[in-house]
Amino acid sequence: MALLKPHFRFRRITDIEVDFLKKKNIDLLLLDVDNTLSTHHGTVLLDGLTDWLEKIQSAGIRVIILSNSKRCRVEPFATGIGLDYVSMGLKPLPFGYLKAIRRLGGTRRNSAIIGDQLFTDSLGGHIVGIKSIILEPIERESMFSFKIRRYFEDKLYKMYKF
Repeated sequence: MALLKPHFRFRRITDIEVDFLKKKNIDLLLLDVDNTLSTHHGTVLLDGLTDWLEKIQSAGIRVIILSNSKRCRVEPFATGIGLDYVSMGLKPLPFGYLKAIRRLGGTRRNSAIIGDQLFTDSLGGHIVGIKSIILEPIERESMFSFKIRRYFEDKLYKMYKF
């Protein structure tokens, strides 16, 4: 169960402050897309995201998108906000995480994944040895498989006292 427990939890990505990241020695962020930057399969960025990214990057924190989605889903987001990306990341497997960290010349010790799912984002972060920051989903998904995962995530959050 400890492999699923996120290091930190926030409501929205825009709630994460530069000072918080600096105090935790995080200088590279891997960002999920769905329910992190936009709604699941949405096309509109979360309000305040571009301003948040500007603050983060101005502080010297490198940012890359890491998503399990296909390139055709991820590339428009990445291009629109000027970020590099790794699509088809196969989270929670380590391949995409390591590729993203290498691409930006980072280290695992100073990297963190930001996403909305314990069973992909947080678990993969633990497997690779990076910090995980889990967000509340922007919008709950209606697909059955997501409902099952969210049910178990809610149980785990209660157990973790988040």
